[in-house]
Amino acid sequence: MHLARFPRLRFAHLPTPLEPMDNLTKLLGGPRLWIKRDDCTGLATGGNKTRKLEFLMADALAKGADTVITQGAVQSNHARQTVAIAAKLGLQSHLLFEERVKHADEDYQKSGNVLLDRLHGVESIRYYPADTNMNAAMEQVAEELKGEGRKPYVIPGGGSNPVGALGYVNCAFELVSQANDMGLKIDLLVHATGSAGTQAGLVTGLELMNTQIPVLGIGVRAPKPKQEENVYNLCEATADFLGVKGGVKRDKVVANTDYVGGGYGVPTDGMHEAVGLFARHEAILLDPVYSGKGADGLIDLIRKGEFGKDVKNIVFLHTGGAVGLFGYRHAFESHFEVAANG
Repeated sequence: MHLARFPRLRFAHLPTPLEPMDNLTKLLGGPRLWIKRDDCTGLATGGNKTRKLEFLMADALAKGADTVITQGAVQSNHARQTVAIAAKLGLQSHLLFEERVKHADEDYQKSGNVLLDRLHGVESIRYYPADTNMNAAMEQVAEELKGEGRKPYVIPGGGSNPVGALGYVNCAFELVSQANDMGLKIDLLVHATGSAGTQAGLVTGLELMNTQIPVLGIGVRAPKPKQEENVYNLCEATADFLGVKGGVKRDKVVANTDYVGGGYGVPTDGMHEAVGLFARHEAILLDPVYSGKGADGLIDLIRKGEFGKDVKNIVFLHTGGAVGLFGYRHAFESHFEVAANG
């Protein structure tokens, strides 16, 4: 596949490191663990959406946009990265926040990603109740802005459409190249999966290269059937966009949604433990919504012996978002108090 035929800007710090996690490997006593550091992509503290935005923002500029609109939860990592690159490119940005997390405190509403959104100069932030049709809401805002003479470009939540997924098709190429150079046989790739674009891009890229590297998405929001359906539909659309219709088989899309807990963005004990283990043993900061729950799933599955003897090397893709920890300060403080008093 020749991705250079698609418009792309280059502002991500690539390739991101692929590093061993020997301390956690020893602690857990399972397969050797590696981490693909997509928290190091460089845009406003980094994260996986930066790869997607290289293609999405190129498409926006090619279409003459002077404004971008996107949506997410209040502590959206994607929103923060979108506002940041819009600022760098001199575009206006508008955010629509779906209030998915109930009983959110002031830190959640104003610190973390939200603070950075404002520092980067977001033009407006609008708030909507949980379960709002956010795509329809973005289209309504786009029409309003057109009426004001603006040229808006609408980016779906998470940057998850075939254009955005190209960022993770490209990541699949990058990962395989690194593994080849290191002599590393990857037996499994694990990451947190939400809006579907990261997993769809990875699965599509790895399958079209015939790498035989399986991908396991640890879900953070939707039930397993819905999550896998969303990912597979985007795999099909992405492969079609690349000109390889039917390039991904349904059984290549696998999600485990046992670690969602009380819902999207709701802290769990397993997430708290995973964030703590990565911080204390590998000096790596995870986020409470995505990578923390993804790591919780990975750790628990290793402890349960769910991976067979043939799985010797597992790569965990870190999707970034550690700045979101500041939006969850009280949740972590109470956890530390329990640990100290336990």
